[in-house]
Amino acid sequence: MTLAELILGLVTLQRGGELMVAHRNTRKLLARGAIELAPGHYPLIVAVHAGWLMSLWLFGRHQDVNLIALAAYLALQGFRGWVFWTLGARWTTRIIVVPAEPLVSAGPYRYLSHPNYAVVTCEIAVLPLALHLPWIAVLFTILNAAVLAVRIRAENRALAALRETTTADG
Repeated sequence: MTLAELILGLVTLQRGGELMVAHRNTRKLLARGAIELAPGHYPLIVAVHAGWLMSLWLFGRHQDVNLIALAAYLALQGFRGWVFWTLGARWTTRIIVVPAEPLVSAGPYRYLSHPNYAVVTCEIAVLPLALHLPWIAVLFTILNAAVLAVRIRAENRALAALRETTTADG
């Protein structure tokens, strides 16, 4: 097993585990009366992320590893964990809003509106660079930016509607 394969295996397990947590959290949130908004773009997000990971396996599993880029990727995992722990049971991969609950404003949300998207954007660029695959970094950064443009617009509309509902009720 190469170091690149080990890294890709760990990233694949991490992403699979996150999807399981997201699915569980989504089910629990919906059971509490939350609603999913703008689900139509979700398959695009899945396709971009799956394509990114598959291309890394296809082209990167036998590559040497750039340890500086790998260290940057590992540092990003600390930020990913900060987002994950801040959101707790509200962390999902979909746009799920709980009308009766205030927006999260702790942790990284004090500094950025969408910290998870910032982390993911960096990850999509940095991990391919760790495997000496700059063309994958560029291609999937562009694809991710396109899908995030749709996603962030939809999420901002959902959050604005939630703020209006919360303000009207309070």
